[in-house]
Amino acid sequence: MKLNRPMISLIAAACLLQAGIADACTRVVYLGTNDQIITARSMDWKVDVGTNLWVMPRGIQRNGEAGPNSIEWTAKYGSVIATGYDVSTTDGMNEAGLVANILWLVESEYPEYDGKTPGLAISLWAQWVLDNFATVNEAVAALEQEPFTLVTDSVPGEDRLATLHLSISDSTGDSAIVEYIDGKQVIHHSRDYQVMTNSPIFDKQLALNEYWKEIGGTVMLPGTNRAADRFARASFYVNAIPKTEDAVETLASVFGVIRNASVPFGITTPDQPNISSTRWRTVADHKRKLYFFESALTPNTFWVDLKTLDFAEGAKVMKLDLGPNQIHTFSGVANDQFKETEPFRFLGL
Repeated sequence: MKLNRPMISLIAAACLLQAGIADACTRVVYLGTNDQIITARSMDWKVDVGTNLWVMPRGIQRNGEAGPNSIEWTAKYGSVIATGYDVSTTDGMNEAGLVANILWLVESEYPEYDGKTPGLAISLWAQWVLDNFATVNEAVAALEQEPFTLVTDSVPGEDRLATLHLSISDSTGDSAIVEYIDGKQVIHHSRDYQVMTNSPIFDKQLALNEYWKEIGGTVMLPGTNRAADRFARASFYVNAIPKTEDAVETLASVFGVIRNASVPFGITTPDQPNISSTRWRTVADHKRKLYFFESALTPNTFWVDLKTLDFAEGAKVMKLDLGPNQIHTFSGVANDQFKETEPFRFLGL
């Protein structure tokens, strides 16, 4: 359906009203020259999300942690992940260059789970993708078959359910956004879907972005911390930054975009109590297989080089302890700072 300007304006107004009710995060995909594809995301949360970095080798046997009828699989690809509370995968890149990001979406509504179909705890949603697929096309084809029922649970330490949506991107620049609306899986699959934030649902975010495109980013862009405003800013800037073949300049530009969509640490907005500070940012270079991490509370950025990690079957699970509020400081390539550690247990039923 083609939206005319009055319709776009009405949808935009509705989206602006809804956008303040969600916790914050932003994800962008940069499509550059010379096969440079970069995915960046911010993690915005009210409290320390207990994030550490982990190296997950191939060959790990997993189950969906959703009870006796959980889905089971063996990891086909190794990955580097950022955890939430060390009980879930919130972000990461696998050795094939596939990236998965989990963001908050308050409108999410998952199907009721009766235990009769294969189940997957939401804590493993991103890990299932990273373990099994090299491309977005492969992941989408599998997800369309609905091989599991996604099962949510309470956020650790809180009395609310985790309501999340998933983004996937690969080294070709392809993207997919996966949401659960009214209990049904909805997949948006296109290279054009470079940006994802939070509320409202993705269809409405696209409509709102059309509204801002008509105004033009060099004329005016929305400047608040609300999800819909961050979506508009990120959409404009990720396509306005230069398409250079210099990887260093490309990374600098993409870091600038994700920082622009971040929320200042410790900000207080009484009229928008659900706006949360940016805790950390990741930037994944699909071509060079580099995974950058930047904490809001440390002065520098470091990275992990996936090309030199041992992902072989039987290799050790490794952990980089980032400390409370991710305050431990690392510099440059941090591969040798990882320590052999027992695997964590994914949160489940």
